[in-house]
Amino acid sequence: MKQFLKLLQWTLNAAVFFTLFAFALNNQHEAKVYFFFGTQWRSPMVLIVLTAFALGMIVGVLGMVPRWWRQRQEAKSAQASSATSSSTEQPETTHGT
Repeated sequence: MKQFLKLLQWTLNAAVFFTLFAFALNNQHEAKVYFFFGTQWRSPMVLIVLTAFALGMIVGVLGMVPRWWRQRQEAKSAQASSATSSSTEQPETTHGT
């Protein structure tokens, strides 16, 4: 079963690779991106799409960083408070044994 899952994973990876490769081959014609003040960027369409994807990923990660930091600080403070509260508790004693 483990070998089957590994084979399935390789098959899916190959399918994704060949799909992206076919996408790149089909979008080799030149395209223009117009910016402000009459500037433009001429490049193959696949580079424009991949650049837009990469910039979107970067913006998404940078947008999530403050929340990650805040959650990390909250987790550290919760861990520190639980460590101090557990060290101040009295050990339980059992009666009658």
